[in-house]
Amino acid sequence: MPHTPYPLQLPTPRGPTAGKGLQLRSRRRRPSSRWRQVLAGLMLIVAGALILVGLMQLPERLDALLLVSNAIANLIGGLSRLSMGILQLGSVIVVALLALMALLLLVGGGVRLVRGLTARPRRPS
Repeated sequence: MPHTPYPLQLPTPRGPTAGKGLQLRSRRRRPSSRWRQVLAGLMLIVAGALILVGLMQLPERLDALLLVSNAIANLIGGLSRLSMGILQLGSVIVVALLALMALLLLVGGGVRLVRGLTARPRRPS
């Protein structure tokens, strides 16, 4: 067991209450003043009211329905462009693989042809 320079401090039980187990003592929080709570409440109400006023003026500055329909149209257009790009890339890959396979077939056929033409005839034993 390693030696620690400070002794281990365990939480102390609150009292002789049976069945509750070990309870930790918590520090008491200083209750906030009534004026601070009132001020915080008023600030929250003012912030919420300002946000609602801003949201109510929003339709006057832009047409929300037009904005939503444009966003949906742009999304559909982007998805269709993405799918077309993926299909075109796939077709390029297929064409490249076909060209590679054709080159391999040509090289393989050439090697077999050269072997067949230059092979020494076997002597029957």
